[in-house]
Amino acid sequence: MLFLSVVITYLDRSNLSIAATDLAGDLHLDAKHLGFIFSAFGWAYVFTQIPGGWVVDRVRPRVLYALICGLWSAATFLQGFAGTFLGLFALRLMLGMFEAPAYPIYNRVVTMWFPDRERAAAIAVYTSGQFVGPAFLMPLLVLTQKNFGWPTVFILTGAVGLCWAASWYLFYRDPAQATGVNEAEMRSIREGGGLADLDAAKAAATPYTWADFGVVFGSRKLWGIYIGQMAINSTLWFFLTWFPTYLVKYRHLDFIQAGFLSSLPYLAAFGGVLCSGFLSDSLIKRGFSATLARKAPIIAGLLLSMCVVGANYVSNPKLIVMFMVIAGFGNGFSSIAWVMVSSLAPKKLVGLTGGAFNFLGNISSIAVPIIIGLLVHGDNFEPALIFVSAVALVGALSYIFLVGRVERVA
Repeated sequence: MLFLSVVITYLDRSNLSIAATDLAGDLHLDAKHLGFIFSAFGWAYVFTQIPGGWVVDRVRPRVLYALICGLWSAATFLQGFAGTFLGLFALRLMLGMFEAPAYPIYNRVVTMWFPDRERAAAIAVYTSGQFVGPAFLMPLLVLTQKNFGWPTVFILTGAVGLCWAASWYLFYRDPAQATGVNEAEMRSIREGGGLADLDAAKAAATPYTWADFGVVFGSRKLWGIYIGQMAINSTLWFFLTWFPTYLVKYRHLDFIQAGFLSSLPYLAAFGGVLCSGFLSDSLIKRGFSATLARKAPIIAGLLLSMCVVGANYVSNPKLIVMFMVIAGFGNGFSSIAWVMVSSLAPKKLVGLTGGAFNFLGNISSIAVPIIIGLLVHGDNFEPALIFVSAVALVGALSYIFLVGRVERVA
């Protein structure tokens, strides 16, 4: 269920990249205005993370996720009818605002349902959904747009999300409320470090204090993963926003060809995140330290993501895509970083820590589309790829020097 939720979440974030070329022509948007449209989601998404984390700690996932999924899917649906820059910008803001609690909810659910030794694989499986949508469904959306126009892309993805919101409410339950869970499973989760008894009602009765914020924003260990997440998301948001436009406008590929080629880095990322998650859990089960098993795949993935800059030095479309595929694999390999929130967050502040992680990590969703739009001059996209590569290096250094030993913050 989490996997399908993430597929829908990222389809609604990335559908704009498919429609961007035709949409920009119809709405008369230049590169700078298109950069602002790409970043609109991020503005609302980032600045509602902390309130979103507060809500996640207090409202059961069954109710909260069904509500927000329905609301952001409605905003997605309505984008198909946007006729002005301001109208589209406002709907992208609404999308970001309502999606803000989504990943903290996913993290809360995994923290409740899975013991520590299984959690990286679980996070890898659901996180892979962020690549599956663009990888397997992007070509379908490209064909939909070609045959029926760009509004259909938003109408179709919005309708799917509305159906899924109802399905989540009907079928999801927390461990304590799930009728198929016996005491042996509950004991396995509890003894393995899973927080099966995490109670929203108790959290609601205990308001946050300034000391709680001091822990979440004052820990060097947590700042290490925050900066790392900014770097991981910088590469991801390049792919989610500018990549198809890069292939069509700056590498002069045919729209249909670019649509299919742009799915390849997501396929690589899908394989990367699954390999990373199962490798990390396998190292834990073989007796390696959590520090090595959790940090090493993330650092390796960030270093591989730097290969995106290689596209600056080749002109053959196959070689361009090869470098993008390597970077995509690296981005996927590093994308188990949510396991660090599950492993490091104070027990009673899982939602707040997840909100802070997503808040700071997704500053890149605002900055990257705009910075790329500003760095691009004429037909020269090279400075943008240098920027994305440099940020990935900063993320790797953050994990190496700031995170330290992997253990829960008191």
